[in-house]
Amino acid sequence: MDLKYSFPSRRSAVLSSRGIVATSQPLAAQAGASMLSQGGNAVDAAIATAAALNVVEPMMTGLGGDAFALVYLSGSNQLKALNASGRAPYETSLDKLRNFGYQKMPVTGIHTVTIPGTLDGWCSLLDNYGTMNLSQVLMPAIELAEHGFPVTEIIAHTWQMYSAKLQLNASAARTYLPAGKAPEPGDIIVQPDLARTFKKIADGGRDVFYKGEIAEAIVACSQKNGGLITMKDLNDHASTWLTPINTNYRGYDIYECPPNSQGLVVLLALNILEGYDLQALGHNSAEYLHLLIEAIKLAFADASRYVADPDFADLPLEKLLSKSYAEQKRSLIDMNKAAQVMETSILDTEEDTVYLAVTDKDGNSVSFINSLYEAFGSGIVVEDTGICLQNRGSLFAFEAGHPNCIEPHKRPYHTIIPAMVFRDSHLFLTFGVMGGFMQPQGHIQVLLNIVDFGMDVQIALDAPRFRYIGGNKCAFEPTIPSHILQELADKGHNVIKLDDPYSQEFGGGQAILVHPSTNALIAGSDPRKDGCAIGIW
Repeated sequence: MDLKYSFPSRRSAVLSSRGIVATSQPLAAQAGASMLSQGGNAVDAAIATAAALNVVEPMMTGLGGDAFALVYLSGSNQLKALNASGRAPYETSLDKLRNFGYQKMPVTGIHTVTIPGTLDGWCSLLDNYGTMNLSQVLMPAIELAEHGFPVTEIIAHTWQMYSAKLQLNASAARTYLPAGKAPEPGDIIVQPDLARTFKKIADGGRDVFYKGEIAEAIVACSQKNGGLITMKDLNDHASTWLTPINTNYRGYDIYECPPNSQGLVVLLALNILEGYDLQALGHNSAEYLHLLIEAIKLAFADASRYVADPDFADLPLEKLLSKSYAEQKRSLIDMNKAAQVMETSILDTEEDTVYLAVTDKDGNSVSFINSLYEAFGSGIVVEDTGICLQNRGSLFAFEAGHPNCIEPHKRPYHTIIPAMVFRDSHLFLTFGVMGGFMQPQGHIQVLLNIVDFGMDVQIALDAPRFRYIGGNKCAFEPTIPSHILQELADKGHNVIKLDDPYSQEFGGGQAILVHPSTNALIAGSDPRKDGCAIGIW
């Protein structure tokens, strides 16, 4: 293996033959690993990890958010997709928002809140494919919330960035600014409200959240803040099991969740890129980066037009995912000039999410993603529960007739996407990259690093990234050489070099690869986060 790359990569991949958990916070990874050590499977470990992340990364994820998952069951060789995203309230509408005085979708506040889908997703996963009960998988989260945990460096930085948002809601400030300010790295944070909420769920199951006292608290919070959520919205919520969408890229079968998820972006771009010799261009050369940016522009343009709740819109997936469609798109790419596909875009919005990957000793695997959308979501915390409500509704279109226009009981365009890769019908890679509209771009870059350039999973995650923002704007990590950026500028790209070491612009990924000969599990964890991969022995 050639270990010489034009960027620093000093961390080794983590290997195990009995199971691995990879995520963005070590204590959460340990929570999942403990389930595997106790005999649980990948689903049990995934839910324990996700619940622990709610505690240790409260601005990123939680019971007030949404989730998506891909679940591979090795015994039956089945792959399932779970859409655990929430819908708009029954009482909302475009006209009603206009009557409230909005001229575009709000970014924060009660009218961005969609029904939380996280817990129903956890329960659906556990009921269908887990081996443990809800009380068992929630125990690590309860203990972390009740006894406290030390805040890690990157999380402390993000917490401080959004402290002003928390101060706008009394319950949010009381819950997440316990000393009147955001915690510093190393501060011990205790969350008694969230611990009590998890205990109620452990005892009462999903119904206490969607039909019982927690549901009543969510409705009361909505009413207090001028919102439209009713008990019927919570009573009627249900996750959806779906068939994943996929394409074949150079002999690898790439699977993503279907719309309303933006996983389509990944597959559209890969189909376009398959027509080029990327190795010949050279990794992160100006020509390579230009081509990826142009393919991603085209993919996002299609996503902006088509991705919506399929219960409300007809989506021509067969046409969009065809190789002939990709060939048409390739004809639009000029290797010497940047095309301006999207004049205006929401692709530069801030986003915060958690991603985790788990593969167990039997070969079962879960690719799981959980999110409040932006940091601390809507900025509203349900009183005495520790539940921060998401602002996912801000991604609805504010345009009558648009497939993604806000409507009653409709799911919005969703940024969070888990992924899996198979080769010759065998699981090859479980991976994902959190970070809003960076997610499909991260999937593409990490996957090409592995498939086209032969990097191991850790090096593939370490490699420098770019992020297409919209129009001709594109952000780059500082480790991409200046002469490369100048060549891109000469092609017409609006180049933005970001030097902030805490920047969330480029996401954070996790990956678990299955060795094709030995079935050993090989995991990497993104250095842009505080996390790690933990193997079981």
